[in-house]
Amino acid sequence: MAESPLLSLEGVHTHIGQYHILQGVDLSVPQGGVTVLLGRNGAGKTTALRTVMGLWKPSRGTIHFDGTKISGLDTPDIAGAGIAYVPESMAVFADLTVEENMILAARSGPIAKDRLDRIFTLFPAMRTFWRTPAGVLSGGQKQMVAISRAICEPRRLILIDEPTKGLAPAIIEAMIAAFRELKRETSILLVEQNFRFASAIGDSVHVMDDGKIVYSGMMAELKGNATLQTRLLGLSLEPTH
Repeated sequence: MAESPLLSLEGVHTHIGQYHILQGVDLSVPQGGVTVLLGRNGAGKTTALRTVMGLWKPSRGTIHFDGTKISGLDTPDIAGAGIAYVPESMAVFADLTVEENMILAARSGPIAKDRLDRIFTLFPAMRTFWRTPAGVLSGGQKQMVAISRAICEPRRLILIDEPTKGLAPAIIEAMIAAFRELKRETSILLVEQNFRFASAIGDSVHVMDDGKIVYSGMMAELKGNATLQTRLLGLSLEPTH
């Protein structure tokens, strides 16, 4: 018997003002691993993440997390259920140190030593700028802080929006290593434009177009099929040699 998905969206519609962004999205995220959400700019990927988090309310459809309906709940209640969200903007507090950013993210008190050790294992560079104001960090360093805030307490699911945007190749390589470790302990729903990064860590994949899911399958199949990439995304995303 197949394991029930950790997260499922069924027929989800989201309107933002007069705009009908999500138009009947059916999407599931299994327990464990990385599920990637691909699609061109404006396809509705970020709106899907924000709708799961309750930042936008679905106008129709249902969202279930671990078997419980969460569509319609307020964002703090959704977060309290065990879902973390790392927006594309990273949203670090620029005037606070990295340590202070982390303290604010730990809702239940001081960060447990084992969680801190885990963060420093995933992102060793965090030790070197621990007491540095977050506003002076590079884009890659801020992304480390943003992801670390999301995991300073155990989470069942992390929603992450374009973590490699604007990052140097060396930092992306470090991110690949970190995500391969991170997905051993939590489920991840990842929106990403960098196909090399997405295909290096993704297990399953959904492709969006015009507010709908147009393809769902395994990342290995999409990665190995240039024709399928061209049909779904308009161009081959195979790495060049």
